Amino acid sequence: MTRLPINLISSAHLTIMTSLRRTDILSLIHLRSDGRRPNEIRHMTCHLGALPSTTDCGSALPSSACSGSAMVTMGLTQVLCIVRGPCDVGRRTEELPDRATLEVTMRTAPFAPPGDRRSTNPTSDRRLIEQSHLLQKAMSASILLHLYPKSKISVTVMVLADDGGRLEAAINACTLALIDAGIPLKDMVCACSAGRWNAGGSDEIVVDLNRREIQAATGGSSGGGGNGGGGTSDTIYLPVATMPQRGTVVLSQCESRLSGGAEAFGEVLECARAGCEMVMEVMAAAVRERGAGLWKAREGKATVVLDDW
Repeated sequence: MTRLPINLISSAHLTIMTSLRRTDILSLIHLRSDGRRPNEIRHMTCHLGALPSTTDCGSALPSSACSGSAMVTMGLTQVLCIVRGPCDVGRRTEELPDRATLEVTMRTAPFAPPGDRRSTNPTSDRRLIEQSHLLQKAMSASILLHLYPKSKISVTVMVLADDGGRLEAAINACTLALIDAGIPLKDMVCACSAGRWNAGGSDEIVVDLNRREIQAATGGSSGGGGNGGGGTSDTIYLPVATMPQRGTVVLSQCESRLSGGAEAFGEVLECARAGCEMVMEVMAAAVRERGAGLWKAREGKATVVLDDW
């Protein structure tokens, strides 16, 4: 038996390794394109009080002082939420005698979507209008609007970076901004997505999809939630918002045709709810940290840290 020289073996091994793409290597060890496990959410950070309550928010955001704000980052998706109110309603025709009016506006920065520098108008863009409506619907299920009759609560969401899941990040940021503003809620509204498609011969459910995975699950649509109508019967993309402590689903939208029927939908929904539980843990830790910081400031023991941004 003849043995090959070591240099030939090394060069052959190097040729095989260079011919494999990163995604192929990750699929061999059952990892996703960004290195996560199927049931693992993206790295998530939450910052309550991203803007001071006395700051003028500028022309793109509400012109008066902010009552509360929050910045949420999920992977490469970053969302800033501003809450103003409760305040007086500008027009009497918009007043509700028994509860407050919730006004939600969702915007995207021109540099938010990769490869697309067009500025979008929130009053005419169909996707922004739809997601603003979904965000309002999800938050109305948790806010105690009856405590503020004949008043208005304004919520403005600015998408700073969009790598998929912007609706879920907006819901999480809106919840934290409302908590920062001191508006009472029934429960924290936590959002996460789940999906299933046949990739690499394996049909498995993954949570917290990024832009590339959403495009695979929706047949090429790059939407950030609720706009994937091009999926086939073997693909599912499901954004879900829940109140975990109450066990209530406040938002669930699936526009794919399901070959497995209600059973397939239920499996994906359960994975999405598990993802919402993981999101709630991160959000609850951020709220506790914010509360501890405010308590230290009240006691005169706070430490001032100047952020570069």
